[in-house]
Amino acid sequence: MFLAISLPILTLAVLAASLWASWRAIRTARTPQGAVGWVVFLLTAPYIALVLYLFLGHHRYRHYQVSRRESGRIVEAARDFTTRFAPGPTPDGLNPEPFEKLAAMGATRGNDMELLVDGNATFDALFAAIDGAEHYILAQFFIIHDDEIGKAFADRLIDAADRGVSVRLIFDPIGCRTLPDAYLDRLRDAGVHVPRKQKLARRSGRLQINYRNHRKTLIVDGHIGFTGGLNVGDEYLGRSERFGHWRDTFIRVTGPMVAELQLVFAEDWHWGTRETLVAPLHWEPAAAEADMTGLVLPAGPADEVETGTMFFLSAIVAAQHRLWIASPYFVPDTDVLSALKQAAMRGVDVRVMVPDAIDHTLPWLAAFAAFDECRAAGVEIWRYKTGFLHQKVVLVDDRMAAVGSMNMDNRSFRLNFETMAVLFDKRAAAAVEEMLTEDFTKAEKMEKSLSQQPLKIRVGAPVARLFGPLL
Repeated sequence: MFLAISLPILTLAVLAASLWASWRAIRTARTPQGAVGWVVFLLTAPYIALVLYLFLGHHRYRHYQVSRRESGRIVEAARDFTTRFAPGPTPDGLNPEPFEKLAAMGATRGNDMELLVDGNATFDALFAAIDGAEHYILAQFFIIHDDEIGKAFADRLIDAADRGVSVRLIFDPIGCRTLPDAYLDRLRDAGVHVPRKQKLARRSGRLQINYRNHRKTLIVDGHIGFTGGLNVGDEYLGRSERFGHWRDTFIRVTGPMVAELQLVFAEDWHWGTRETLVAPLHWEPAAAEADMTGLVLPAGPADEVETGTMFFLSAIVAAQHRLWIASPYFVPDTDVLSALKQAAMRGVDVRVMVPDAIDHTLPWLAAFAAFDECRAAGVEIWRYKTGFLHQKVVLVDDRMAAVGSMNMDNRSFRLNFETMAVLFDKRAAAAVEEMLTEDFTKAEKMEKSLSQQPLKIRVGAPVARLFGPLL
């Protein structure tokens, strides 16, 4: 009798919850396609869809304060960047204003940059900077492994703490889910400030586990800053039996861009610890002799606009002659895909370089579903053959270059916290052009259509594309 009564009640409750979730998806989904997908799923398979919606159906990250867009002590410490370092003319009149509005920070002059190609150059530079730190180190990585390079990284941070340097380390609790607590405890015992994994997980919220902090950053004394695509692990040095050579890029910056990078770290640190980093940090960067114009562009699901999507759209629209993009994942949304095709149709040399090797199967397969229409419009697809390509780089004409952590997929567009260092300077563009030109010699231009691919790709690509909003 009880079961007979409870089943109809349960059915009505699930139906009511599905209708509520459907209405919420209609009101808050970032795209009409996403809203339709959730509504159909919720109404046709409510018992499964409701559970997934609780974890994957959030359309904006809660609990995170974007200080650059709000009043607060963090942003007040750095609010005069654009006044003290107002940029000079950009190459050929390139307008940085769209990127400034997305970053909620101004472009500044007085910067310099150095590309760090692959793991050895990157970790040599990172460790040299850590060893030279006098006052403080701010470190952030999506993934940290307790392997050879991970232990060396911890040793460097501990040595710095031992000589009186203030060291702060933050990480993503999902990306570092396999990192042993003993690794972090050793750092804490040495005086390194590290939030507890459980605390970061609670701050993320159990129902927001689809979001990630994908940023990779190191800042030393407010004078030197790094960001890019590498995490801390042996595979990033090419030591993986599965991938072999790992092609990745970091960028070293000096000048006021370091203070902007520091501001982004301060936002993440405040989210994770509730500590406001103002007084402990240096906010008076010295101008670099190279005097490059650039900015740091953070993006994330706490933004009111889809900053990641708009970054790529702004770069595509700015391109007059050339647009080269390197990304390990290519699952663009409809807007970005259309903009890429339109750029190629108006005569821009559009090239997208992706890995031939498989890292994550679903996004790798989903990319094949977009290749044919890109190639039909004139976009060149290049598949990197020498190991695994993981760099995130954008080159616009000979006027703009960007290096950072943002992939060309929905996860970076809408689900991840990301950082890009954007330079509006011909010297920076020339350095990136030289680097990518060398990469193209190790890649192969794609000629086969989807219909000419092996069966697993012909069948898997359109199916994987359905999961694009979640990848």
